[in-house]
Amino acid sequence: MGSPEFGQSQKELALTNSWSSSSSNQQSFIVSYLINSIGLSPQSALSVSKNVNLKSPEKPDKVINLFKKCGFTQTQISSLISRSPSLLLLDAEKILLPKLEFFEAKGISGPEMAKTLTSFPRILAASLAKQIIPSYDFFSNLFNSGEKVISVTQRFPDILTHNIEKLVSPKIDILREHRVPNSNIAKLVTLNPRVFTLSLDRLREIVEKVVEMGFDSSKVTFVLAVYAFMTMSESTWESKVDAYKKCGWSEEEVLKAFQRNPWCMMHSKEKVTACMDFFINQMGWRPCVLAKYPAIFGLSLKKRVVPRCLVFQVLLSKRLVEKEVSFNALLLSSEEKFLQKFIAPYEKEGPELLKLYREKLDLSNGPHSDEEIR
Repeated sequence: MGSPEFGQSQKELALTNSWSSSSSNQQSFIVSYLINSIGLSPQSALSVSKNVNLKSPEKPDKVINLFKKCGFTQTQISSLISRSPSLLLLDAEKILLPKLEFFEAKGISGPEMAKTLTSFPRILAASLAKQIIPSYDFFSNLFNSGEKVISVTQRFPDILTHNIEKLVSPKIDILREHRVPNSNIAKLVTLNPRVFTLSLDRLREIVEKVVEMGFDSSKVTFVLAVYAFMTMSESTWESKVDAYKKCGWSEEEVLKAFQRNPWCMMHSKEKVTACMDFFINQMGWRPCVLAKYPAIFGLSLKKRVVPRCLVFQVLLSKRLVEKEVSFNALLLSSEEKFLQKFIAPYEKEGPELLKLYREKLDLSNGPHSDEEIR
């Protein structure tokens, strides 16, 4: 007869082998399910299987069928589950369906809902009653529009998962302390909802910097400047200042241009250089004059600036216009107003103008990749 210790060891070994076999079988089932029902590759299925504990196909089958019924493609379902496998463990009817019905009722349905939720599956794990609906209501009041909330949600789904009390309200309070109107706060959130991912100290630092630069907090340029500093580092700011200075602007002119139109500091250095080269070297315009119209640096060179300037140069060569031109009329006006001012009045003197202009526009719509044409 064996010793007690030997008998106990044999028993423990049998239990261990039984558990190991059961565990191995369960993981095999999960991997097989993820491959055959979800469409994951064997490698992805093995990786995902470590983060989800499926005991039977009943619950995950209901989840998959619900997604299919709501218009999700097999590829989207595979992406969704690989990124958030815990969704397979949720109750399809009690947990997931009410959320999908909520988004559908708000105007996101079919392919759009599938695209939005696939890009940010975490929103499906958030509580509908405690997180999604309160966030939607909060931003509806801020935007004064439910449609705008949905529009922003489609670009940044995580806006509905932010903690309102801890992450959102304190940052909005910083802007309100500086008397930024709600409409402009809404503008900033619409431009970049990730303002709420900034630390309080970082947002306060940016806002105070914008105040020191002389921006009026009641105007939309204030939040545009805040947005600009949110999206670039100090070194990036300096490199763009240098780009303008190399083209003939003083630092004071750069700052004044930024105050007039903060977007001018959000263009790439390549875009700035290309525009300056055309305006100064081909059109003969002085840098100090350009500094007063920073909005022109946001225009497409190929699609607007070059075609319109070509018309102007033809008119100038025929002495039909003065060399000093209004940038607002030539470059910043609508297509209709441009045609009325620079094409229609000279139909007899320059019949080729409209044809030339149209040809240049057609060429600008050809293949291209450089940023300045966008």
